[in-house]
Amino acid sequence: MAAAGLVFSLSRLPSSTHGINRKFQPFLLTQTVAPSRVRALRCQATPDSSEPQEKLVVDNGSTSETSPASKEASSGFPESPNRDVNRRVAVASVVAALALFLSTRLDFGISLKDLTASALPYEEALSNGKPTVVEFYADWCEVCRELAPDVYKIEQQYKDKVNFVMLNVDNTKWEQELDEFGVEGIPHFAFLDRQGNEEGNVVGRLPRQYLVENVNALAAGKQSIPHARAVGQYSSAEARKVHQVTDPLSHG
Repeated sequence: MAAAGLVFSLSRLPSSTHGINRKFQPFLLTQTVAPSRVRALRCQATPDSSEPQEKLVVDNGSTSETSPASKEASSGFPESPNRDVNRRVAVASVVAALALFLSTRLDFGISLKDLTASALPYEEALSNGKPTVVEFYADWCEVCRELAPDVYKIEQQYKDKVNFVMLNVDNTKWEQELDEFGVEGIPHFAFLDRQGNEEGNVVGRLPRQYLVENVNALAAGKQSIPHARAVGQYSSAEARKVHQVTDPLSHG
């Protein structure tokens, strides 16, 4: 019975294998393909068969570059700034901040003692043939301390043409000069020509430009100064009586 069934099954097979060959026809590659170049697999039916057939699709290695503009448009976000530019901007900001900090520290670091140390003795200033700026001050004078950085800058700018003298009102050595120049408030700036004659005075806290213009007029040898009589906020010279000291060897 089994033999008869086998004969019957074989008898139902097609007499030709042509259909089988066409239906299961293998796909032959015409060139060698590296495994890494295989991009995808897809199914495709043969012309005379509705059944799909596996077929290899090989990447030919060509790539298309996308421009930065298209990348930006596709992503919706602008590209990040260049790191080198950021680094340079950061370094420049640090340098600028440091320079500002140092200049501020230098300004506030100037004291009345610094001005006194760099000032000329009063007697020498009256005898060297240069115009002179005499500042009457006191260590306890708040306005004097505030103006010290501005006075120092002006002195450094004009020190070759103009004498700068500092007289401490607490020193009894200068009682005659206090009366001569009529010092009632400090700081008191007296502006003297080349012969030692007073051209005018500025008292108290006033715009820095007042001092600059007066000193510039002295340095240029002009007959008068722009601000011959100007008074701002000052400390009363009467307070010197509480702080008076006797130091005839000091020019400050």
